[in-house]
Amino acid sequence: MSGADVAGPEKAQKGKGGRRPKRRLSIRIDMTPMVDIVMLLLIFYMVTTVFSMPQAMEINLPPEEEQEDVEVKESNLLTIRIDAENRFFWNIGNPAENIPEVLPNINPTDTVYRVDSDSLRMILKNLNTENPKLNTLILIHNDARYNSMVDILDEIDLLERSWNAALAQQLGIKLEDLDLPEYKEQKFSYRYAMSDWEDKDDRIVAEALQAATGGVE
Repeated sequence: MSGADVAGPEKAQKGKGGRRPKRRLSIRIDMTPMVDIVMLLLIFYMVTTVFSMPQAMEINLPPEEEQEDVEVKESNLLTIRIDAENRFFWNIGNPAENIPEVLPNINPTDTVYRVDSDSLRMILKNLNTENPKLNTLILIHNDARYNSMVDILDEIDLLERSWNAALAQQLGIKLEDLDLPEYKEQKFSYRYAMSDWEDKDDRIVAEALQAATGGVE
């Protein structure tokens, strides 16, 4: 046969054992439906999720022009001191006559002090029940934790709320009705003030600790 020979298609080569190799099929996954599902879930969680609101403590102070100095008898003054170790001390009147007592630790076996909130709450409740004219002075060391101030103010707020709720139930009225003129004088409002920590408070706390430990540090 003259001229160039035209080569025909080559036969597929057989593999080992005389078997033809299997053809590999390319697999393509369409991710479009998956993206749609993810977006729907994301929108669902964004719409239904409740975001935590920033927690803030509200303290209502009287206008500056209405602020005035008020003399309080020592017998009507409860002083709560929070030292640099966040320990809570309390006493009525003159600390030289009534040595401050330290509130118990919530876990006596723990070396890190954390005030027992139940003891603090009971002291505030009992003293205000015994003396309706009681005023509280809060002194906090500059090195104390911010949480210590929050703890004492929280207990004051809880006591005021529970006290007025019980009073409203006793009078058979709604809690908001205590703001009416005929009930306003009966409504309980915790009287307290905050002042600066002074050097003498360090000495008072040190003497209180010595008295509590029997002079052994």
